[in-house]
Order: sequence, then C-alpha cells, then structure tokens
Amino acid sequence: MTEDHASFRRMGPRALDAALRDARRRTLALFDALAAAGYDSVARVPRLAILNPPLWELGHVAWFAEWYVLRAATGSAPGEAIGQSLLPHGDDWFDSNAVAHDTRWALGLPAPGAIQSYCREVLDRMLERLARMQDDAPDDAPDDDAALYPWRLALAHEDMHGEALLYTLQTLGAPAPAGFADAAARGGEARSAGDIAFDAASFLRGGEQARGFVFDNERQVAPCQVAPFAIDAGLVSNAAYLAFVEDGGYRQEGHWSEAGRAWLRTQQRAAPRYWQPEGAGWSTVRFGARMALDPAEPVRHVSLHEAEAYCRWAGRRLPLEEEWEYAAQAGRPGFAWGGLWEWTASRFQPYAGFVPDRYREYSAPSFGACQSVRGASFATPARLHSAHFRNFYLPGRDDIFVGFRTCAA
Repeated sequence: MTEDHASFRRMGPRALDAALRDARRRTLALFDALAAAGYDSVARVPRLAILNPPLWELGHVAWFAEWYVLRAATGSAPGEAIGQSLLPHGDDWFDSNAVAHDTRWALGLPAPGAIQSYCREVLDRMLERLARMQDDAPDDAPDDDAALYPWRLALAHEDMHGEALLYTLQTLGAPAPAGFADAAARGGEARSAGDIAFDAASFLRGGEQARGFVFDNERQVAPCQVAPFAIDAGLVSNAAYLAFVEDGGYRQEGHWSEAGRAWLRTQQRAAPRYWQPEGAGWSTVRFGARMALDPAEPVRHVSLHEAEAYCRWAGRRLPLEEEWEYAAQAGRPGFAWGGLWEWTASRFQPYAGFVPDRYREYSAPSFGACQSVRGASFATPARLHSAHFRNFYLPGRDDIFVGFRTCAA
C-alpha cells in the first residue's frame, strides 16, 4: 500500500461533506455496537486508563467539531472559541483538556439520545457552512486550505476516535458491527519475500510537501538522510512470533530491556495479549470470540517491549521512523503496509522548528514519553493513510491494533 492521494488532507468542500457524513455514520455504528453490549451506560464501563466511557467519547467527538468549526476556536484554551456550546454544560463535560480522564465516569452526562441529537445538530450546521463556502467560491478558485483547516481537523479527529471505539469493543470483548469485524478478519497476511535493501539516500521527510492539511508534528518538511538498511517486506507473523514464545522468550530476561522487564512483571505475561494455549495449538480472542490462531496473520496486540524482545531474540531490530517513511514512499514491490500500525525504534520527538497548532495538546504533551508508530491499521479509514503520518503511543500499549516489522541488525 502506498499513500492515498484521495487523502482527507487535500479534500475540498464536496469531498469533505461526504467524508464527514461517512465518519459520523461510522462513529454512531460503533457506539450502537457498544450500546447493544450495555456500554452506553457510563456505570457499566470499567475504569481503565486505556478507555474512555463510550458515551463521553461520543459527546467529545461532536464537541470538538463544534469548538473548532462552529465556534471558530483559534486555540484549545477556554476563551479561544466564540460563544457557548449548543449543549448546555458541553464545555464542562467534553473538553478533554479540562476534564481529567479519571473524572469522566462521574459527570452526570445526558442520556444517549440527547447526545446523539447534539451530534446530529453539530454535523448539520457544519455541513451547512461548508455548502455556503462552496457556493460562495468561484468555480475555478482553488480550495482555501486555511479556511478548510477546521473541517479537516474535525474529520481527522473523528476518524481517530472511531478507531478508538473499535479497540474499545475489542478490549471489552464486545462484538463489532459486521463490516468492521470483516475488516478485522482481513487484517492481512504477513507475507514476506525477505528483506528489501535500500542504499544510503536523502529524501524529504514530513508534511504533505504540497498543500492541504498537515499535523503539527510533521509540518516541517526537511531533507533527511538514511544510511543503508534492509527492511522486511512484511510484518512479523504469528508463526514467527510463536517460535519466540515457545523458545521461552518471555522467561529469558536477557531479551528484555529494563523497561520491558518492569512491564513484564506488572502484566504477568507469557504470550501476547489474548493468546492462550489450546490443545496442541494456540487460540486468540477477536471481539469477544475465541478462535484458532492463524499462523499466517501478522502478530497483533503486542507492546513495544514485546517487539523489542523478539528483535533481540531474532538478531534483528525495529526500523527507525525515517527508515520506515522512506521505505513506504519508495514504492518497492512487496512492501505492504496498512493492515496494522507498526512500532518503530524511534521515540516520538518534535522535528526541528516544531510549533504547536491551534489544537495545542495534540502532540506536544506526548513528546519523549511515547513511541512513534507508523502506517495504519485495518480500522483506519483509507483517507487517513499517509506515509508521513506520525502516530504515537506509550510503549506499554498492547490494546491497539499494532504489530511490527524488523530490519537487519
């Protein structure tokens, strides 16, 4: 897979209208699946650091779009938006900067129907403004990227929260809607023809290198040097990872970093999350259903620590994020990505000249604490795919749809 040039980053008003409607259908379908499993009630949702109450998450998605599009916010601090929320107390409930994670279970939120009505009203007003913008523009006028920025930001934000709702379903063991479950089953095979070798090179890293939406952590387009490297065409498979498990990889501390050993003691793992010995083989859990482990699939739901331990055992290493970006842009036959997010060897750090965007809390608080994750997963809408996109997670996260590929050491 290569970069999708129908990306939301360059969508004009007409394409944005369709994409925003699609994103909202997706969000509501995922919320309905959680509601069917009883998780529309905040009281039923376990207080886990990796989850938000789905009802809060639904309201937050609509509030974020209202804040940046309808209220024309110039920043993420109180007082940087125009007027009041359409939903009384919306700012008090759904501003993720002001409402700490642990308090989201005790907010006295409205009933699901009221929040869904709020979602509809926000989207309707967003689309009305978008239509007026299109009507007012000359037929041959280029898209005004600055004016469209809030809609593109709201779309990216909702798409990312949609994926979060899907891994919430996985974490809670609830069935996914049919289309999403089918996509998960098509997460891909870890087919690999071995390493693809690259010579030393310079390439333009970051940004869109043209026009359109750019996340603040990738905006600074700059030449980047990579030394010669060889990277696996495919992700590490369940079969390959199982060899590490059955060789005692989780018991041999020498394979694990100090942070990895601490994580392992806390988690008490002997195999990846959801794996379980079953007769002569192994099984895993997919949205609450236990099934035989497919040896050809890429291993998923592994932390950075597990990926690093496997690499030490195999005499390999994780790719640097610039190596991954260069390989993904190169278009070599066989280099496939987009089935699972991929851990890299790089800490999530700012590029030189970083300046936070109006959504100031998107990147900056995570610099140094999180690890760069590249690519996309089966749960990521195609419009969000980009070889430049820098996702990021804490090293211990294994609830997300993530795997890894390796490089020659």
